[in-house]
Formats: sequence, C-alpha cells, structure tokens
Amino acid sequence: MPVRPLQRRDWMPRRWRAAAASALCVVAGCGDRSAPAPGPVPGPASRAAAPVTGVDDVPWFVEIAATSGLDFRHTTGSSGQFFFPEISASGGALLDYDGDGDLDVYAIQAYPLDRPGTTDARNRLYRNDLVDGVPRFVDVTDAAGVGDDGYGMGCATGDIDNDGDVDLFVTNVGANMLYRNAGDGTFAADPDAVPRDERWNTSASFADYDGDGDLDLFVAAYVNYSLAEHKACHSPSGRRDYCGPASYQPVPDRLYRNRGDGTFEDVTTAAGIDAVAGSGLGVVAADFDGDGRVDFYVANDGNANHLWMNRGDGTFRNEALYAGAAYNAEGMAEAGMGVSAGDFDGDDDEDLFLSHLVGETNTLLVNDGRAGFDDASDRSGLGASSRRATGFGTRWVDVDGDGWPDLFVANGAVRLDEDAPPGDAYPYGQMNQLFRNEGPPGWVFTEVTNRMDAGSRRVESSRGAAFGDIDLDGDPDIVVFNGNAPVRLMRNDVGNGAHWLRLRLRGTAGARDAFGAIVRLRDATSPRRERVSTDGSYCSANDPTVRFGLGSDDRAREIEVTWPGGRVERFGPLAPDVTHEIVEGMGTTP
Repeated sequence: MPVRPLQRRDWMPRRWRAAAASALCVVAGCGDRSAPAPGPVPGPASRAAAPVTGVDDVPWFVEIAATSGLDFRHTTGSSGQFFFPEISASGGALLDYDGDGDLDVYAIQAYPLDRPGTTDARNRLYRNDLVDGVPRFVDVTDAAGVGDDGYGMGCATGDIDNDGDVDLFVTNVGANMLYRNAGDGTFAADPDAVPRDERWNTSASFADYDGDGDLDLFVAAYVNYSLAEHKACHSPSGRRDYCGPASYQPVPDRLYRNRGDGTFEDVTTAAGIDAVAGSGLGVVAADFDGDGRVDFYVANDGNANHLWMNRGDGTFRNEALYAGAAYNAEGMAEAGMGVSAGDFDGDDDEDLFLSHLVGETNTLLVNDGRAGFDDASDRSGLGASSRRATGFGTRWVDVDGDGWPDLFVANGAVRLDEDAPPGDAYPYGQMNQLFRNEGPPGWVFTEVTNRMDAGSRRVESSRGAAFGDIDLDGDPDIVVFNGNAPVRLMRNDVGNGAHWLRLRLRGTAGARDAFGAIVRLRDATSPRRERVSTDGSYCSANDPTVRFGLGSDDRAREIEVTWPGGRVERFGPLAPDVTHEIVEGMGTTP
C-alpha cells in the first residue's frame, strides 16, 4: 500500500512542518516494507521480561513549566466568603490546535464570583513552539480568540464538524462556550451552538453515541448553586470553611446530539439521562459491555455514580447499581471527583478508576467484560495509600514504557487543614501521587511518588490533569492545573529508556477523530489495547494519540483496529519509536 503524506496547511511556519513530519509515518505500513506482515508475535509476559533501562538513576518526572514559558497562574477568586465553586476549579487541555504535530496547552481560569469583571481573569492558550525536543510556550490567547471570561471549570476537545481541526468546549459555573477552530490559528466563539445552560457545569466528553459519524456531547453538572443561595459552612473546629455537595441539591447531567452541522440539540430527556440527578464531577465515554455502543460513566460527589448503558435506540438506562459500579465494596457512595477508563490488566475490557475524598479510598473497579464490576481497591494496593489525600485529575497512562498502564492522581484538599500554620493563605495543598502497575500475575500497584523530582512533589491544591507527549520523545508528560497556584508541567524522563509505538487515528467512514476506536497490539502472550479518547481525568481534555510502551523490545509490530461502526482492520508491521497515522480503510481485513 502506498504511504500517504500527512496534509498540512500552508499557513504553518516551516519549522513546525519540518518538526512534525520528521516524527510521523502515515500507514498503510511504515517500517521494513519488504518484511511479511506478522501474525501474533510473542511479547512480555511480565515486567521482568521487558526491562526498562534507566529506571533507577533518573527522576521519573521533572517539573519544567517556568523554564518552558508556561507562566499561567490560576486564581479561584476567593475573597473570604467561601463561595462553593472556588474549591473545585479548574482544569485544562492538551490539544494540537494549530495542526503542527505538537501539543499546546489551554488553561481554565476563574474570577471573584461576587465581583465579575473586576479582573482580567480569562482562560489562556499557549502555543508550543517545540525546537529540538524542547517545548517553548507562547501565550496566543488574544490572537486565537479563546479568552473566555466565565467562571471556568473544565473543557472538552474534539472535531465537531469533521473539518480536520480540533474544536474546544468550555464548561463554566454559568453559561458554557463552544469555540470553532477556523484552521488558521484562530477560533470563532459560538455560544449558541450548544443550548445555553446556566448551571454549574464540570467535566464534559465528546463521543459519537448514536453512531451517525459526528461527535455528540455529554456534560456533567454538579449541584444547584447560586450566590443568592450561598450557605455558610464551618470546619469541625468551628472555622469558616467550604460547604460540601450535601448542602445543595444535585442536578441531572446533559446530553447534546450533534445535528451534523456542528450545532447541537438537547436530547437529555428523550435519552433518559435526566431520570436521576447526581452531583457529577467526572465523566468518561466507553463501551463497557462490548456491544459496540458508546456508554457513559459519571463520577458523582457524595452519591451513587451513574453508568448510562446505551440501548441502541437513542436512549440510555442507568445500570450502575446492577453492574456494581454505583458504590464501593462496602455499599457506600463516595465523593467521586476524577475518573479514568482503561484496560489496566490486559483482559480486553474497560476497567474504571475513581479518585475520592480524604479518608475514603480511591476506587479500582475491575470489569468482567460484560459491564460487571468488582471493587479491587484494597487487593490492588490502591486503597489504603490514597486515604490521606483528596484526588481529582487522574488517568491510566504507561509512564515507564513497560507496557502496563500506571496511575497518576492530582490531589488537593476541599476541607480546611486544621493543622495548617496560621500564615498559610490557602491551606488546601496536598502532594500528588504516582502509582506503578506491577503487571501480572498480581496486578498490584506500588506508590512511586518519591521517584518524581521536588518540583513535581509540591504541596498544592491540584485539580485538573491533562496527559500527552509534550516533547514528542515517545513518553507521556503531564500538565497539572492547580487552584490558586501556577500550572505545572511534568516532563517524563523515565520513559526514555523504553521503546514505544505512537498512533494517530483518522476515521473516514465515521467521525474523523475516531473517538471510541479500539487499538489492539497483536501480541499473543501479553494482549494490550487502548481506546481513542480525550475525556476522563477531572475537568480536563487529553491528547487522543494512542501509545504503547514496548520496554526493551524493538521489533516492528502489527496492530488491529476496531473502528467506530465495527470495521476491523490490521496495520503493520509498524516500526517502533515512530509516530504513525492510521487511516480507516487503508488496512487489511483479518
């Protein structure tokens, strides 16, 4: 099959085109084209079979935001009134808005709720001018036209009109905003494309739930809150503090159907999504029962989580209770904040991880392949180690390149630290955590937080986290969005010792972004899969590029893709340590 060059726009600077092209192969096939396409090939059966060099002699992550020009500093707008939204904001995104092949950063901002318009508090977009693998960020907010000035919570990214450009949806306490990417480095604000919703909106997910070839939108909503209904709450010692969700009424989430022209209609009631309310903070779209349809899972704060199973007729049913995904193993509702779906144990289905409040455990829900879940928090080692912190942004991501998804959790308190020194102006800081997946047979996790450098272990009030390869060296980096503090960019250095395979998927029969496509690495002894998505974490959007860590294995590999709509194709052999573009219709049928 011919290799098709990646099309790029003439407006892009030459240095961007050169840098992007040097790292990308378009598939058909890329690598040793004279070699026959392999069948299933043996791979690592355990961590020991695929050693990763350099693990013990370098920090796993190094914080580089300031030196890279990423100078965003978040403000909650706090003024001593303890307005509830202040303790929950905000997230952000990693996205390639300009199509130059590297990841840019969008950071969500807030403002004083009782004094709107008194500050220049706007969301900010930072373009990544990557040079020789070193990120250099430039604030292009004004030029790009994406400086939304609402009380920002989160965002979602996706190509809503299938024109090849990533669009941006911003959630607020109040009206949300959709930005259409014009393809020339600018966006057009379109506040009417999605029906107006003045409630407290949090995380959002783009997904093609009805299979019509364009991206629909699910928006999680929190509680019924307004300044007029603000309540005074206190810590156990009697000090003023932030309220929790129990002080307010939960509200239903919203589902919007893409009409096909980039505008959306509210189908919440018709789809059954408003059958039950919940204080939603995290959402992820995935096929949890393997029937080929997109389902939604919502992490709710303080009440039962929701598992919206797609019935294939435009409607959904909440089956969280029957599936074992509503409560923890003790039958208790927890304070769901962030959520991630992924196959951590190599059994070809979507497991769930949820971050929770201090004193609770973060929760690992293991899928039996039919949307039946078992709480494995304690036996996995993820339970007890998380009780001391309140988790928000999180994601399954193979940080060390050994082939097994690890976990990062962004932490930050929502209740006053009674032991904080009197001079601490914002006593809600906690250290973020990193957990290493030890792989089969036990599938336990070891906390390796101390392997990060001091800058990555600052005690701050972290909220959102976005994941992607900032410097294009093949391993996932992390951007952490903090409340009342600077953004942090954590460069991954541990993954440099491993080989890797990076894949950018492009749909042709359905949505161009191919969200929901499943990519399987054809490996008989160690099956691995990844789902194309940008959602998950907390109020944040991630890079949709699929990545497989290969450890020390440098062989060309074959992949199998199940596209949205059900088409199955194989591609390869694909050379390692290269980014490949995988185009629907250009593979071979098994």
